Amino acid sequence: MSGTFEALRGQLHQAAATFADGPGALEGILLGIVDDVDRAVREPLEIFPVCHHSPASAIAMARRLRDKQPKVVYLELCEDMAPLLTELRNCRLPVAVQAFASEVDGFPAEWSPLSVIAPITEASAEYQAIAYALDMPGVELVLVDRSSDHVFQWDERAAPPGEGAAAPDAVPAKIAPATIAPAKIAPAGEEAGLHGDAVGVEIGDLRPRFAELEEHLLRHGRVRHWSEWWHQYVEQPLGVSDHDTYRQVMFLIGSLFRRLAPGDPHRTRVDEDRERYMWTRMREHLAATGADPADCLYVCGAFHAASRVAEFGVHGSGTFEISPRTATTWQHGLIPSSHAAIEAQFGLAAGSVSIAATVWAKNVRRTGTTPYRLEGQAGAKKGVPKKAVAKKAVVPATEGSLPVADKLTGFLRRPPALDYLDEAELLDWSVEIVRAARRNGYLASTADAIAVFETSILLAGMRDRAKPTPYDFQDAAVTCIEKDSVPGRRDVRRLVEIMMGGDRIGQVGYDALPPLARDVHDRLAALNLKLQQRGMQRALLNIAAQPELGRCSDVLWMLRYLMPHGAARPIMGERRLGERPIQESWDLALGTHQRALIELGYEGVSIEQVLEQRLRRAAYGPQATAATVLAAVEDATLYLRSRRLADELGARALDVLSAERTVAGAPEVLARARRLLAHYRTSEAALPGWIESFVKAGYAHYCTLLPTAFADEDATVRPVAAMLGFLFSMESLALSLGCDRAQLELAVAQSHPQDPAKTALLWAAQTQLGHLSRAELRGRCDQLLGNPLVVPAYPRYLSGFLHALEPVPGLAGFVVETVSNAFGRLPDPVLLPWLPILITTLRSGGAELAPLLVREAGRTFPGRLAALDEWVPPWRAQPVPEGADAVPARAARGPGAGQGIALLAAHPATCDAVATLLGGNGTWATGDGGRPGAALAGRHPDTALALATLLAGP
Repeated sequence: MSGTFEALRGQLHQAAATFADGPGALEGILLGIVDDVDRAVREPLEIFPVCHHSPASAIAMARRLRDKQPKVVYLELCEDMAPLLTELRNCRLPVAVQAFASEVDGFPAEWSPLSVIAPITEASAEYQAIAYALDMPGVELVLVDRSSDHVFQWDERAAPPGEGAAAPDAVPAKIAPATIAPAKIAPAGEEAGLHGDAVGVEIGDLRPRFAELEEHLLRHGRVRHWSEWWHQYVEQPLGVSDHDTYRQVMFLIGSLFRRLAPGDPHRTRVDEDRERYMWTRMREHLAATGADPADCLYVCGAFHAASRVAEFGVHGSGTFEISPRTATTWQHGLIPSSHAAIEAQFGLAAGSVSIAATVWAKNVRRTGTTPYRLEGQAGAKKGVPKKAVAKKAVVPATEGSLPVADKLTGFLRRPPALDYLDEAELLDWSVEIVRAARRNGYLASTADAIAVFETSILLAGMRDRAKPTPYDFQDAAVTCIEKDSVPGRRDVRRLVEIMMGGDRIGQVGYDALPPLARDVHDRLAALNLKLQQRGMQRALLNIAAQPELGRCSDVLWMLRYLMPHGAARPIMGERRLGERPIQESWDLALGTHQRALIELGYEGVSIEQVLEQRLRRAAYGPQATAATVLAAVEDATLYLRSRRLADELGARALDVLSAERTVAGAPEVLARARRLLAHYRTSEAALPGWIESFVKAGYAHYCTLLPTAFADEDATVRPVAAMLGFLFSMESLALSLGCDRAQLELAVAQSHPQDPAKTALLWAAQTQLGHLSRAELRGRCDQLLGNPLVVPAYPRYLSGFLHALEPVPGLAGFVVETVSNAFGRLPDPVLLPWLPILITTLRSGGAELAPLLVREAGRTFPGRLAALDEWVPPWRAQPVPEGADAVPARAARGPGAGQGIALLAAHPATCDAVATLLGGNGTWATGDGGRPGAALAGRHPDTALALATLLAGP
């Protein structure tokens, strides 16, 4: 191919013959690069190659747009994101355009949710193109890249077998040009995670995929990472170059990286299919509108500009069939972004995007270029640079008809122009970094500023640079200021990044928010807070004095349920069933968590709708259990106050419970069923039909599972105790609804546990049913303590009795007795290892059990230390034999005990009636004709004494 670059071809042919000992593969690569550049330059539809977040690309784009004034701008960006671009004027950059799908149809369910983001900064060529096209009348902006749906259709996980990822040795160069990159959360802070786990789409990522090539460039360029190499050897030379030189050099770089990329069938196929996709869309648009290619501009990454597919160009020969999208419903919006998030998303060096923003502002001032900004852009700087570039006349001829000058040969042969030292700028940097270091606890002084200044110049000279770059200055500052340790939260490297522009964080304006987010801000307006600002804000709600704040409270509790931790955090106040709030205090950070609030807007138009959808999803999901469905019922009642939804989910809970064959969720089922029953009994005249059916079905269900649960080794004692708690606490309601108590008695009779804890639990159930008396239960425990073979397992019986307090709280006194006997009689080798088990049992499953034990122990043990020596445990006190004289018992009780006996003797009829009611049948010791009250007074002298004191007065 002869033409413009023939001289360059001859020179590269000679170089290949000299360095490679004859023509061969090297010659093919070098000459192929020239062919790619020549092909792209001669394309009638002008191709403008860019690199993402590159100040040089942004400056060149602004210049070219003012010179050419294209009528159609084709942009390499997902075509389904086009409607959102007009909302950029309501945002403060950087922000990211997002496509989001919470439910998938056509993709594997484990991929859900799907999210694609395209970050946009002011110092980027794509923003210049967008601002020009949206504000210039008569200009059309067409997005031609694959849709968000196709991003996942062509995902590597969906690739055919054999088309896997690149080899592990290519890790340093894994980032694909203008392709997807999983988000990597950088350790710089929460700002680095603003994109979440979204897939990133960027325009023009130029980074060599050949790991050895990147390593070679970094080593010989004397730089640490790729961002620094690009800034030194591409950004600075191209920042002041003319349009033709910029295009040809970018074509050259894109072709070089493309031809030296390692063989990866899947990535190569995806790259080529994207190029076919874009050229197909452009040819379709040209055919549909009749636009002249000379009036159009195609903005794409330099990697794709040097394409070799058959569909390349407006006269391409190939045809590409675009596959239809799946049935997945995509939602679109804008989310806040930041420099740190962009760096983490695409594997850039920390601080590189901030430095690029600083270089962009400097280039604008130095070149006099007037950049494009969307009218009304939030945060945009006003004013026109001092030196404005005069607008050139638009040439009507096509680009292909004009002769193309060879600017590439001169650029490659010409040594880089020296950018002389700007001492004033470097001095300002040195002073500012010392000032920032002192504010952050460093013992820096004027001498350190001088040292940073001189070291920056020294490092630049050692690296063959006439002028220190921001990276040289950063290394010098770390060397001269940072000593042994970092006194504060930020080190010197981070301080330099902040000084160079910091981590700028974008914000989505109110008008660009989805309806749900705007509704939230409107409903919280009564708080008089600037909720769109980042940071924590305190909200005080005196609902008793201002009842209208109750609606704000409802919104805040729903946001706490739906949004990440920290977005809405209650400091004072709680929400429980049947309670009304009086005062609340909240820490709100809705501006910091703006992305989460925006993504809620993809799920519905109000937070009530989103909450209802999530509750339904939890209740009807494949992993739903009776406990999770009851939790959804409770949340629907608590946050939405929706009786309709609660009844629907309650019916679902009944179906799920009937289908369960395990008892693992019984404790939560019991707790939630008790709370719901207590709420309905106090707030409504009659119980809902679903909860009556749930109690009835649960009674029969747990009776059926009880023998199996007792025998199952995998079922622990806590769920079995919860089952018994459900059966005993709901028994009266269940029997009133038609259940038969014989079911429970048969289930207990058929239970034969082998585990000691479950055995103790079964004994407690038998005691509650009346099949086992307290005396018999105490005798069994004494037998266990008297058997040396069983003593090591006795703590496990005690654990069973502790859990038995859930279904049989009346056993609290007996449990105190058994624990006391254990502490008194168990040997230390058995007792001491069991104490941690006792504590963990009470902490994990004994939130309601511990108060019972404490109260019972307080009633049982003496309240004063002096009385402890004479104290006799009640279970060891000898009962008075029936018919015995009560006088010795009175004497043993003290001088006041006779008053109670005298009172009972004075009113024998009352005493006999109470004794008969309680089953007493004794005789009076005073010859009263055999009345039974005497025996009752003898057995319970303390009660008689208390009754006498009450009736007699002080």
